[in-house]
Amino acid sequence: MDELFKEKLIIAGPCSFGSYEELSKIAKLLKERNIEYLRAGTFKMRTNPDSFQGLREEGMEILIKIKKEYNIKIVSELTTIEQVRKYKDDLDIIQIGARNMYNYELLKEVGKTDKPIILKRAFCATYNEWINAARYISKEGNNKIILCERGIRNMISNETRNVLDIQAIPYIKKNTDYKIIVDPSHASGQSYMVESMSKASLVAGADGLLIETHYNPKESLSDSNQTIDFNTLDKIIEFRNNML
Repeated sequence: MDELFKEKLIIAGPCSFGSYEELSKIAKLLKERNIEYLRAGTFKMRTNPDSFQGLREEGMEILIKIKKEYNIKIVSELTTIEQVRKYKDDLDIIQIGARNMYNYELLKEVGKTDKPIILKRAFCATYNEWINAARYISKEGNNKIILCERGIRNMISNETRNVLDIQAIPYIKKNTDYKIIVDPSHASGQSYMVESMSKASLVAGADGLLIETHYNPKESLSDSNQTIDFNTLDKIIEFRNNML
């Protein structure tokens, strides 16, 4: 974990992808920027059952191939115990999505691995519920836990997807030993907000960022409205570097 957070961590890549060629181009652009962690979803839990659900097993095989070809570390969400057992050795970081924060049997299963686990906060979870979910992982022996603030349910307006709870950063750092990163993409749902929310999160003490990035956001198969281009990612990287 110390090596993982030798500097403010940036994990970037598409919410999901549709082909080897698409993901290969993204991986190449990340490597050119010395970004070591590619995030890409293959098993997608979508609110709308008609939405793109990811390439699933085919997508995971592509992601593993990209890892080997580009010597890049890979991060992806796993949604079932069976997926964890099958792919735990291939992924460098396992992501547990917001919808599965309360899936305690899944948390126990990733707790049996030795991989870093990104645990996203559920839409309406309190800090204590989030921390207790993390404890389900640690009680199985895995203390490589990274909490991810990804915005909480917005009950006031629909201009943004969620509301970034930036106060979660100092709370977690004061009251736990967990690392905390921020997903400004899901927090806002608006690509124009991602740069400023990323900078604010780093200033507030976040240990890193998880950012949806694509060379042409309009082509992204899911969450295109909240996906940034590489020019914007460059600005975030520069800001991060200037903080070091």
